Amino acid sequence: MTAARERVISDLRDRIASLEGLSAKKAGCLAFGVPAIDQILPGGGLACGALHEFAGGGAGTVDGAAAALCVAGIAARTRGPVVWCLTRPDLFFPALAQVGLHPNRVIFVESDREEDVLANMEEGLSFGGLGAVIGEIVRLPMVSSRRLQLAAERTGTMALAVRRWRRQTEANDFGQPTAATTRWRVSVMPSEELPVPGVGRAQWFLELMRVKAGECAEFTVRACDGQGRLDLSPGSADGSYSSRRSLHSA
Repeated sequence: MTAARERVISDLRDRIASLEGLSAKKAGCLAFGVPAIDQILPGGGLACGALHEFAGGGAGTVDGAAAALCVAGIAARTRGPVVWCLTRPDLFFPALAQVGLHPNRVIFVESDREEDVLANMEEGLSFGGLGAVIGEIVRLPMVSSRRLQLAAERTGTMALAVRRWRRQTEANDFGQPTAATTRWRVSVMPSEELPVPGVGRAQWFLELMRVKAGECAEFTVRACDGQGRLDLSPGSADGSYSSRRSLHSA
């Protein structure tokens, strides 16, 4: 390779990197509002023009529902309509409203096949002008995740994949590589204790299992409030819940 050609290729690489940086900067990030979480995420929050994965810590419906509510709380803090693609219309509207995502903001797109869910997500992301596009899926192939990531980058719309499965064997696919910028796992913990008899605020064990240009971490958090915001639980920093990780290993 000649020196002139090397200079041209180097210049093209620099220009591409610059354009990618401008795109990411323009899309911005959505902060959790919890310093302990935001400081470990590049940009100080979830990248808006990117794909993020969420799954329950186990194969049961309880953890799966917690993952869906966590995603709903994130979507509630975005601006604009939210498209929710799914194959099973089993969402409980009062629960979504309780974490800040009112149904009148959501456009539900129901499909018979999971492949159609992925296609609908990509179409929603390509449309632009949306707060977030959510998709409930079992499997997320690398090619499909890459298409979603690229579509999110083009419009700056956040893509949120909720990995929900009906049987234990399907959960094994969650460990396969994807193009998602972050990968999270949500497990239900005992609710917050109250000084008087009653049911306290729900708590989750939140695991950041993968993040581009960042490190993994785990937190015990109070579940999303009426504005979709999490809050760090007092026991999160002392490691008292670290054993929970081994119970839900991928």
